[in-house]
Amino acid sequence: MKEAIYGRNAVYELLRANRRQVYKLMVAEGVHEKGHLTEALQLAQQRSIPIQRVKRDVLDRLTDSHQGIVAEVDSYPYATLDDILELANQRNEPPLILILDVIQNPQNLGTLLRTAEAIGAHGVILPQRRGVEVTQAVVNASSGASEHLLIAQVVNLVVAITELKEREVWVTGLDNLPEAQPLDQADLSGAVALVVGNEGEGMRRLVRESCDFLVKLPMRGQLDSLNAAVAGSIVLYEILRQRMRR
Repeated sequence: MKEAIYGRNAVYELLRANRRQVYKLMVAEGVHEKGHLTEALQLAQQRSIPIQRVKRDVLDRLTDSHQGIVAEVDSYPYATLDDILELANQRNEPPLILILDVIQNPQNLGTLLRTAEAIGAHGVILPQRRGVEVTQAVVNASSGASEHLLIAQVVNLVVAITELKEREVWVTGLDNLPEAQPLDQADLSGAVALVVGNEGEGMRRLVRESCDFLVKLPMRGQLDSLNAAVAGSIVLYEILRQRMRR
């Protein structure tokens, strides 16, 4: 099934990753060509991808966030859990995986994918039902980071977590419960999968109980929680910090 990817960064990274078939680019007439827009057009020309110059209102009817360029592409190529673990093996690194338990806001998912890609995560696991999938809005919100990541959809997160544990990956959940370890006291330097829960309700009970341990962020102000994408990103960078130090 074809879909439209929009935005200069997203389209550029889509072309750079070269994981999807791109049928054509649509570019607004008179758009100022610079930066990633110019680079995207150059990549398209190198690969003989058709480039159509269209009136801006044609793109406006598709989205108001196109920034002058839209790509018509195949649907997102999901990976498998084995693909993710194999990538870690190819890099000769302990697995670093992000597991998202029913994230529902495309902006939050995009932010978490962008952070996961930036820190070198080997992959991301999403549930097949209830949560957001990798849609056009998510690709745009991630600035195209989704195109470079291995993202797997699984029927049951608990089963996937159990498989990871059997393959010697420690699974930690981000939760603000009393029994959770403070982040600065947790050892996250080895093979680890981080579970980030739903924006409103956190992790579902069975998912939480499947984790090896929980971590929490220090909260010293009046609020007792952070946005899921912000909190998850902080923990991902702590994992990277510990790995670099090790």
